[in-house]
Amino acid sequence: MRNRPVRFALLLLASWVTMTQLHELGHIVAGQCCGGTLVSFDLTPWHLPYSLFEPDPFPLVTLWSGPVLGSGAPLAVALVVKRPWMWFIAHFCLLANGSYLTIAWITGDSHLDTTKLLEHGAHPICIGLFCGITIGIGYLGFRHSCREVWQLHPIKKNARRT
Repeated sequence: MRNRPVRFALLLLASWVTMTQLHELGHIVAGQCCGGTLVSFDLTPWHLPYSLFEPDPFPLVTLWSGPVLGSGAPLAVALVVKRPWMWFIAHFCLLANGSYLTIAWITGDSHLDTTKLLEHGAHPICIGLFCGITIGIGYLGFRHSCREVWQLHPIKKNARRT
């Protein structure tokens, strides 16, 4: 019971590292597969990761691959592993990727993915749908996952007290 907050914090940390690394690896793998030249990147876990391609022949593929892999890979693993801690990570990644694109859209920061997606011709409706779906599913799932992993031994509602 005493180590519950520590376990929860470690799970949050694992979720953050998983999300940032897979998101950025999505950009890197797609950019290289599409013939881009990777000129700079940082995947250090305690930094905000980034990757820069020059040239990038298919920037929309490179840009979309970050949030798609960052959301989809943990979800695919959770569907196979079927453990509460993995669903926690998967839902966190869905929520975080959708929230990131939404916040980047609101701020309009030229260094963030959403502004670049729009500059390269991504339709705002596609971005909005991605954000709505990932945030909706991610929020509901993450809320449920938080409750589930916080409990060490769930109490059955119809259990008799002795």
